[in-house]
Amino acid sequence: MSVIDVLKKLPAAFDANAAGSSACVIQFNASTPAYVQIKDGVCSTVEGKAPAADLTVSMADEDLIALLKGELNGMSAFMTGKLQVEGDLMLAQRMGSFFDAAKLA
Repeated sequence: MSVIDVLKKLPAAFDANAAGSSACVIQFNASTPAYVQIKDGVCSTVEGKAPAADLTVSMADEDLIALLKGELNGMSAFMTGKLQVEGDLMLAQRMGSFFDAAKLA
């Protein structure tokens, strides 16, 4: 499964209750850039570069897939240089709780 396939599954794995009233754009920079927009309890994935992202996550494809599936700890990935983030670091810490990793397998 490619990184874009996993990113396109994010809306189905989205937990609106966990996200609460969050409204944000998360850019994922991998071999195929894409972004997730969360607004009014709805999540959508769009291929390409976001005009304005609240958070940008840059990772190698296999690491991003492992992170989204819950197989790679975000803090460990950040500390070892596998994960680079720009923007809202609090959003980066909360992002994992917005999605059910089991639905991405």
